[in-house]
Amino acid sequence: ENKEPETVHRLRELFPWIDHLKEIGVTAIYIGPLFESTSHGYDTRDYKQVDSRLGDNEDFKHFVKLCHENGIRVVVDGVFNHTGREFFAFRDIQKNREGSRYCGWYKGVNFGWNSPYNDGFGYEAWQGHFELPCLNLQNPEVKQYLFDVIRFWISEFDIDGIRLDCANVMDFGFMQEMRTQTASMKPDFWLMGEVIHGDYARWVNDETLHSVTNYELWKGLYSGHNDHNYFEIAHTIRRQFDANGGIYKGCRLYSFVENHDVDRIVNKLKEKSFLQSVYTLLYTLPGIPSVYYGGEWGVEGRKEGACDDGLRPHLVLSEMEANPPIPELKGLLCKLGAIRQANPALTDGVYRELLLTNRQYAFARILGNEAVITAVNNDANPVHMEINCPVSASGAQEALTGTGAELRDGRIIWEMPAYGSAIFVIC
Repeated sequence: ENKEPETVHRLRELFPWIDHLKEIGVTAIYIGPLFESTSHGYDTRDYKQVDSRLGDNEDFKHFVKLCHENGIRVVVDGVFNHTGREFFAFRDIQKNREGSRYCGWYKGVNFGWNSPYNDGFGYEAWQGHFELPCLNLQNPEVKQYLFDVIRFWISEFDIDGIRLDCANVMDFGFMQEMRTQTASMKPDFWLMGEVIHGDYARWVNDETLHSVTNYELWKGLYSGHNDHNYFEIAHTIRRQFDANGGIYKGCRLYSFVENHDVDRIVNKLKEKSFLQSVYTLLYTLPGIPSVYYGGEWGVEGRKEGACDDGLRPHLVLSEMEANPPIPELKGLLCKLGAIRQANPALTDGVYRELLLTNRQYAFARILGNEAVITAVNNDANPVHMEINCPVSASGAQEALTGTGAELRDGRIIWEMPAYGSAIFVIC
């Protein structure tokens, strides 16, 4: 509950993290939820105020400035599907009932019903959680209010994008109008949606959002390793991004192996040895790779029933650097970040599958005459791999180790360690 009597400037604890973010190759950070709320952050009561438990607006303004000075863009959580019960418009309905000018701001307001809070009226709530009354995103006043909120965060703080909470249930007309509005406010403003199920192309297109969460790939990345079944991952990618018929070809989906709603990847995997190949795939398969804070050290955490506390710990940077749970993991992510930034094919290249068995998988990202080939092994034994090179080449460099790879008759020859991964830059 948000009952602290004074503002607590916890946002300032993030300032020293910026050098750490640069070190591991981060180019954008997503903060959420940020708005002043009553309890868990998603029951907003003031859309233009940083949550007083995190700090004040000046703290956040300084944080964004520091990020921008270091080449890091800032995306914030846009909780626009619902508000909290302490939001001014809902309070007005409680006070003035049928006489409130805000009755049309919420879905399903009905003065012939009652709510579990005994308001004397009913309303539509997100998934039956009546502390979260749903906004009517088809109401022109609501839309204008929320667009003004976005304009405020762009003009006052220079934010670079919004992650739309609950985008899977939001009104498409609202999201399309938001795309037009934000493009006029800041031409490269980025809109990403939280979508778990469904046809991602309904949201990711030139008229709606730039990206959504790729939960389909998330599932494959851990279960494909646990079951020694690279066919699951390869089928997912082939279905989504294959140059010949991929249903999301050209889309940039948001890739992850853990987030604030699901168990940490260390807890999802049957063997921690899989972490190298999991993260190598995250950074080199089509998509926008993201790292959930603490993931760079292998922090553990499980969802316990409806409680997410275990997924969202308070981490102290100096303590994590001094005693990381998995010491070698941060170094791997530093390498992967540098490799991705140095090779545009990993961002814009088309996907081509090159080799697939239950326990070995190789693919290329091809951009013009450039190609980067990724190979992974989920077996407890080393394996001899021969991978066809999809472009003409005079040589190949394995980027994780910095060693040359043998190129023979148009094939890369490589002795892959147990649970190993490799990234070959073709030259």
